Amino acid sequence: MKALMKTTKSATPATVEKKWHLIDAEGLVVGRVASIIANILRGKHKPSFTPHIDCGDNVIVINADKVRFTGRKLTQKFYYKHTGYPGGLKEYRADKVLGGRFPERVLEKAVERMIPRGPLGRQQMRNLRIFAGPNHSHEAQNPEILDVASMNRKNKVGA
Repeated sequence: MKALMKTTKSATPATVEKKWHLIDAEGLVVGRVASIIANILRGKHKPSFTPHIDCGDNVIVINADKVRFTGRKLTQKFYYKHTGYPGGLKEYRADKVLGGRFPERVLEKAVERMIPRGPLGRQQMRNLRIFAGPNHSHEAQNPEILDVASMNRKNKVGA
């Protein structure tokens, strides 16, 4: 009989409890809020984190069109896309994307690039809902508000 067994409990999909979090991204720095969102989506904030199981929570982000960049990234940061044809590399400045038709893509791409690639990463990204304005359609889930700006003074520009 072993008196002092140290075993690690692995989470299974049946034992995972998922919560809903609401983040207001107005005035927040893109990279800082994206890393917080990525950790919540992966489930690294939970003591029962298991790398090969989707044990993360659902995240709702509002006011994604009001995120901020530090320094001169707004005019000097580029997003690239390739059409698949020779010479088809397209580049878009960050201020054009934020002022364009889908400004929430800036935050979506920042989070997506912090999540591991593969089937598990795609499953975790489906738990992220980003809205450009202050309204969202997930009131029925009763999300708990996560105040990212108060976690660290550097999370908010001008604070």
